[in-house]
Amino acid sequence: MNTPSAPLRRLTKLLNLEPREAPAVLAGLLMFFLLFTGYFMLRPVRETMGVAGGVENLQWLFTGTFVATLVALPLFGWLASKVSRRRIVPWVYGFFVLNLLGFAVALASRPDDPWIARAFYIWLSVFNMLTISLAWSVMADIFVTGEAKRLFALIAGGASLGGLTGPILGTLLVAPLGHAGLLVLSAVLLASSALAAVWLHRWRDHHPVEAGASTDEPVRRKPLGGNPFAGATAVFHSRYLLGIAVFVVLLASVTTFLYFEQARMVAEYFPDRVRQTQVFGLIDTVVQTLAILTQVFLTGRIAQKLGVGVLLVAVPLVMAAGFLWLALAPVFAVFVVVMVVRRAGEYALVRPGREMLYTVVPAEQKYKAKNFIDTVVYRGGDAASGWVKRGLDLIGEHPALAMIIGAALALVWALTGVGLGRAQQRREAGETARSSASPPVEGSA
Repeated sequence: MNTPSAPLRRLTKLLNLEPREAPAVLAGLLMFFLLFTGYFMLRPVRETMGVAGGVENLQWLFTGTFVATLVALPLFGWLASKVSRRRIVPWVYGFFVLNLLGFAVALASRPDDPWIARAFYIWLSVFNMLTISLAWSVMADIFVTGEAKRLFALIAGGASLGGLTGPILGTLLVAPLGHAGLLVLSAVLLASSALAAVWLHRWRDHHPVEAGASTDEPVRRKPLGGNPFAGATAVFHSRYLLGIAVFVVLLASVTTFLYFEQARMVAEYFPDRVRQTQVFGLIDTVVQTLAILTQVFLTGRIAQKLGVGVLLVAVPLVMAAGFLWLALAPVFAVFVVVMVVRRAGEYALVRPGREMLYTVVPAEQKYKAKNFIDTVVYRGGDAASGWVKRGLDLIGEHPALAMIIGAALALVWALTGVGLGRAQQRREAGETARSSASPPVEGSA
């Protein structure tokens, strides 16, 4: 066995990981970096398309996204039932690669068609949720709870780095390549991300976990089985999963309230489309920079020492205060501060904490139930809260009412996070006890 060099030991200690985990962490970072770079190249274009269609019509795009998600998820559930866990990502990402190439052809031939723009907005919203959720399913499948607490935030740094790189590439390449060229480049990055996911499964095969964990190679090569709707039924039969679903609905509601406010303020302060795209890109850049610094140096240590619950509660409490601040001072500068803190906090704290919740559920729930929550439940919360926000905006005489309701939702969101943190701790303790009671598995030492 090779002894790690002194610089490597110092680096792994700084990053709070074990030397043998370094290749897997690097592969996870690469998987998220490639995925998010491809997505964030296209996100500012999507946001501009949404504003161009009229802020008053955003709720229709959110509703269309929800309907498209309802159509997509049973297809994903069917695929997850038929192929092995290690092949789900290549199949799904391969399908989306073909979609991207199809949109590239459509945009090249009819660049000003409004229906292609609307279809792309909805498609990218579904693509975003499903591909990112699936990438985190792989993480929850590959790593056990103790590893996840140390490593998930660090791996999520790849997402934030991609979120920084994507807008820069999009800004530099949109002129020479055009929108169609950006879509082709995004397809290449997505295919490369799938290869990184395949490598992670192979790494786990060669580095088995302790007895009692469900990551043995023969099991991972088998399909999950079940029916395409197993994810939905599992959620409604588990208080734990139902709690995660409620948490996600509240997260989506708070996010949607701020998203609509962002669209309204950007349209009001920056009527030029180029300026709008630049503002969206600048906000993305600041958010991802803050998220990376937090993910690399703080999040893993917070989860390891204070538990998952702290990651789930901190941002909702800050958002409750932020909404009240906006109610008292509804100006663009205040909104930018609140929006940046909310998004950076979600990437650095809430998202890793959410994904850690799934390390203590069975494999089928890590893929099917998780993706049902991350797509149908999230987009359903988007659509419902979008209509509520639009109704509050129409009242007009009470502009602060939406912010006060947002603060109340954030407080309920925080309470839900407290409950989930405690439930995760109980499940982790039970899992540890069962693992200690299990006889050693030959060859797993």
